[in-house]
Amino acid sequence: MQIEVVTLFPELIQSGLGAGVIGRALATGLLRVGTEDPRRHATDPHRTVDDRPYGGGPGMVMKVEPLATAIRAAAGRLVPAGPVIGLSAQGLPFTQQVARRFSGGAGLVLVAGRYEGIDQRVVDAMIDEELSIGDYVLSGGELPALVVIDAVARLLPGVLGAAESAAQDSFGDGLLDWPHYTRPEVWDGRRVPEVLLGGNHAGIRRWRLKQALGRTWQRRPELLQRRGLSGDERELLDEYCVEAGIEPPR
Repeated sequence: MQIEVVTLFPELIQSGLGAGVIGRALATGLLRVGTEDPRRHATDPHRTVDDRPYGGGPGMVMKVEPLATAIRAAAGRLVPAGPVIGLSAQGLPFTQQVARRFSGGAGLVLVAGRYEGIDQRVVDAMIDEELSIGDYVLSGGELPALVVIDAVARLLPGVLGAAESAAQDSFGDGLLDWPHYTRPEVWDGRRVPEVLLGGNHAGIRRWRLKQALGRTWQRRPELLQRRGLSGDERELLDEYCVEAGIEPPR
């Protein structure tokens, strides 16, 4: 897979690519990441890429010409062509489902905005989707770009050591993940749940699903409302709520 990032700060992107899952994906050739700096396409002596907004107001806006030319250059390196994604606080939420959709393609272009944003004409003419990684404002789109790259890279076949790791992640089945434990069996008086120690795989699967359902209900109930529950899952969730002393869903 190939991902191109249009950014005024390519060094920020490159600094996040060397370690962990992304580094492994790059080293094995399963992922390629390039950058395109709009400053390279500015034609004035000062390499100007921003200007004051029409209508007044604080801040600056990324100019049309250098940004549009940079997007064309980045998109031109994708064979076959892929979507152009704008990273913006105004975008739709970036979710695991979106990451999975991207991982099934051959590549994409990520446009990292700066300043007050980018000229809307570029959005209208060249951006296929606008995505946000959360309801807060960052200085630019470089960190969101790295978030998208990491989330997509770990879903590429062969990147993770065990294929089921990605399938069992939080949000993989619309639920948050269950609790995880490792050695020692007892730490500071706290024991690993007994069900995980006995080798009863059916019991372990049941406990993990119950914990995932309960954790999701406590922390992100809207995920359950959107996902729905089977009859067996509802029984498990009711059981979790009784054990935790909390109100079950109605």
